[in-house]
Amino acid sequence: MLAELTIRNFAVIDALNVTFSEGLNILTGETGAGKSIIMGAVSLLLGERASTDMIRSAEDTATVEALFHLHDGDGLRDKLAVWGMGAGENGELLVRRVISRSGKNRVYINGNLANLAMLAELGESLINICGQHEHQLLLKEENHIDILDAFGEHLGLRGDYDDLYGRFQSLKEKRRSLEAVNRRREEREDFLWFQIREIEEAGLLPGEDVILAEEKTVLMNVQKLMERATAAHDILYGRERSLLEELKGVIAAVGDIQKIDARLKIKETDLEDSYYRLEDAAYVLRDYTRALSFDGGRLEQIEDRIEIVHKLKRKYGPALAEVIKKKTELEEELKGIVSIGEALEEIDGAIEAVYNDMEKKARELSEARHAAARRLKKDIEKEIHALRMKAAVFAVVFKEGDKSEDSFTPKGMDRVEFHLSANPGELPKPLQRVASGGELSRVILAMKHVLARTGSVGTMVFDEVDSGIGGATAEIVGKKIKDVAGRHQVLCITHLPQIACFGDRHYLVTKAIAGDRTLTTLQVLSEEERVEEITRMLSGLEMTDTTRRHAREMLMMAQRREAC
Repeated sequence: MLAELTIRNFAVIDALNVTFSEGLNILTGETGAGKSIIMGAVSLLLGERASTDMIRSAEDTATVEALFHLHDGDGLRDKLAVWGMGAGENGELLVRRVISRSGKNRVYINGNLANLAMLAELGESLINICGQHEHQLLLKEENHIDILDAFGEHLGLRGDYDDLYGRFQSLKEKRRSLEAVNRRREEREDFLWFQIREIEEAGLLPGEDVILAEEKTVLMNVQKLMERATAAHDILYGRERSLLEELKGVIAAVGDIQKIDARLKIKETDLEDSYYRLEDAAYVLRDYTRALSFDGGRLEQIEDRIEIVHKLKRKYGPALAEVIKKKTELEEELKGIVSIGEALEEIDGAIEAVYNDMEKKARELSEARHAAARRLKKDIEKEIHALRMKAAVFAVVFKEGDKSEDSFTPKGMDRVEFHLSANPGELPKPLQRVASGGELSRVILAMKHVLARTGSVGTMVFDEVDSGIGGATAEIVGKKIKDVAGRHQVLCITHLPQIACFGDRHYLVTKAIAGDRTLTTLQVLSEEERVEEITRMLSGLEMTDTTRRHAREMLMMAQRREAC
């Protein structure tokens, strides 16, 4: 359940904090007051794409935050635990979305940094928004089979089939790869042998490129190295009054001082140790200088070797270790080519076995769908007849495939399309060809009412689903939405008083000008304020005592129907 929603600096909303209740939460307000903006903020919590245009003028960031109360056994707790984002105290889930002009947008789940994919996955189980966007989804044939499976509760069967379908496609792809290799067998075999010999003949050693580069650097700088080493040796030992001679004088002076005054705390051994260390360094520098020599032939050999190594690295991998590893991989592939015929026979057997299992599971799923389609037709027709479409006929049409393996898809072997006949004497036709705006709104509401009995989502949002309807039909729609609210928390944006009067809690969305800024606010209405809002919805600007009495009667009648 959506318990609390907080919005900051979003579009014309400066700061908004609202607490929602269980049951039916009604949101009303004049056109342009900002109701759709609030729903846009809610959509962000479901993983919708964000834009900097959503950020309020003169602000750097916009924030949308929602607190949900989770129920035991709804699966969300397990999902959060897997992500290391366990539910808070009393089963609470806090979702926060931050949009920044700098482009550094952030998603937080229970205080942990998350990504949009995780947010969208959570959103599927948290909120379902039924609005104009869903009208478009309903018109698309590819979504009809998903609606049917949701109604028939076929997720388990579809999961079993999908596993088999995935294995079948994987095996087919593997076979295609083997066939392609087999067609190029001799050519590939010769090419592999060439590559293996090329690497093998180079006689590469691990780390050789680094060693060669270091030796090349030394040879190219021999003169400089000799000058520096000779100068260092002379300072230490080679010249008159060298550092070592001077240090001998220091050692003697300290010894003489300490014979007279023991307060000088310098250890003679420390000075002698320093002397011997420097003397060793002088010998090392001498030997190093003698060993240095420029060998033009060796430099040429190194450069040729480096070129060979670089050539192989360009062909087989950016690092020498990868080139050496590549040789092993090529040898393994060569062994595989030799036994490719046996591999094809083996994979053909596996494909046949998986295909038989997949076909069996697809037929089992198809039978379940046909049974669910009969129930869905009956339930939808009952609902749309109650919504003043007495002669309407709803049909779930199964399109026959060609019965080949190509007829299988990730969703099974069925092609499903919803058809509707809204008027007597007309044959049912695809929804997108026959449903008007008002008819489509009623069909969607009928589906939501039917699917609400099996759906697991906690909160349902009806965003102006009253489009194209009014009068007595609107009252029936209100009853249907109220019935859905008996199983789910419902947020309903409406312009119709016949629907608004069924709410358990009523919120008014208003827009005002403060200084040079536009502000959208949301407030919970008291009973008397609710009467005034229903009156406004009934009569517009001219609110009379008569319309107020009518508004009170509507609210009282809605409450009596609820009590019954």
